[in-house]
Amino acid sequence: MTETDATPVPLGRRERNKQQKLERIIAAADDLFGAHGVDEVTTQQIADAADIGAGTLFLYAKNKAELLLLVQNKHYAEAIEAGSRASEAASGCLNAVMAMIEPVIVCNRRQTENGRTYLRELVFGDPEEPHHRAGLELIARLDDAVVDILVKTGELPRTDAGLLARAISAIMFVSLASPIHLRSTSEEISADIREQVGVLLRR
Repeated sequence: MTETDATPVPLGRRERNKQQKLERIIAAADDLFGAHGVDEVTTQQIADAADIGAGTLFLYAKNKAELLLLVQNKHYAEAIEAGSRASEAASGCLNAVMAMIEPVIVCNRRQTENGRTYLRELVFGDPEEPHHRAGLELIARLDDAVVDILVKTGELPRTDAGLLARAISAIMFVSLASPIHLRSTSEEISADIREQVGVLLRR
């Protein structure tokens, strides 16, 4: 491949406009959901804050559930990247696993009800809907990262590591969704998850 071939093709004006509108929608939804919670915000308020018409908004997300997926997916992707960096500097298998998932825990608890609603959407939503599918792909990426940690620091066969990663993921998401932790802080939830994962890794 020549240097010219490797140069990214610039987006056309139409694609740039679409991308800018999407970014405004995500920013507006993020601000409003964060301030008031998803249940207290209307799609019209988001459209107004993004400076677009309601009809245009529905070209990007058909309802508030999809808007929440858009917002949370963005933050989850950032959390997974942060966890990957943190896990590389951690010593020991349990510390590395927790370093990987703690940013996701914090991300989910930015606004408690939004985080719980997001998890419900991932579990019960339409897996063929693009924003929902993107959320599931993020969860798979997190599982893959935990598998790599378990293979590298826990010296586990990849098959066993895959099963353990899914169990760890289940522990995390059940803990985040549980009414027991409705008023718990991120630190308290992390401590609870650490205890459960620690027992699992000592199997």
